[in-house]
Amino acid sequence: MRISILLFALLLSASPAFAQGPYPPDGQLQADHADREFEKSIPPLIQQRPSMDFAKVKSDADQLLILSQSIHSGVDNVGKGMLPKDLIDKLKHMEKLSKRLRSELTP
Repeated sequence: MRISILLFALLLSASPAFAQGPYPPDGQLQADHADREFEKSIPPLIQQRPSMDFAKVKSDADQLLILSQSIHSGVDNVGKGMLPKDLIDKLKHMEKLSKRLRSELTP
C-alpha cells in the first residue's frame, strides 16, 4: 500500500501539468504582456483599391458642371411657365454621374 502511494506521488510530481504548480513560470506573464502590446502596435491592413482613372473622374466632374449650369437655366424657364423637354433627362444623367463619382471617390 505504501509503495502504491509513493508511486502515485512520484507520477504526480513527474506530470508536466503538476510540475509548474498553480503559477506560470518566471517571466511568462511579462512575455504574454509583451506579445499583447506588440499585437496592438501593428496597424490593421488597409485594403488597396484599384487605382482610379483620374482623367475619367475629371471628365465626369466637368460634365456634371456643364449639366448643372444648363439645368439652372432650364429651371429659370420653368419659372416662366415653360418646361424644357430635355430637363428631366439632364437631371437623370446628372444623378448617374454623381453616383459614379461618389463611388469612385469614397474609400
